[in-house]
Order: sequence, then C-alpha cells, then structure tokens
Amino acid sequence: MANLTLVIPDDLLNKARNYAALKGVSLSSLITKYLEDFTQSEEQLKKSTQKFLQLCDNYASKSQKWTRKELYES
Repeated sequence: MANLTLVIPDDLLNKARNYAALKGVSLSSLITKYLEDFTQSEEQLKKSTQKFLQLCDNYASKSQKWTRKELYES
C-alpha cells in the first residue's frame, strides 16, 4: 500500500478527523472509501454514456422508438 502526502487546510482536516471519529473509522479509511466511491461513480458514468451513444448510433438510421426496457436497462 502506498503513502500519500496531502496539503489540507487545518480547519478542513479537523472537521474530517471529527467526522471520522463520529463514524468510528480512521481518516485514512474514510478517504479511501470516498476515493473508491468517486472512481466507481466515474466508471459507471462512462459506461452509461457509452451505452447511450451506442443506442443513439443504433437508432440514428431507423424510424423506431426506444422501448422503456432499452432506456432503463442497467
């Protein structure tokens, strides 16, 4: 596992430490969880965007309408 040095304003660091303490976790695990969630959200957004663009390409030359299932499929 790698170490990372961050420059964070003192007041923000204190708030983050207090929040982590209230949640009963370390600040390191809190930041790790945030980064995991953030990167997963970004990956999901990319996948959803690619799927939408594929749907657009597939229907660009057709006069069909999308079905609800096609629009809301995961």
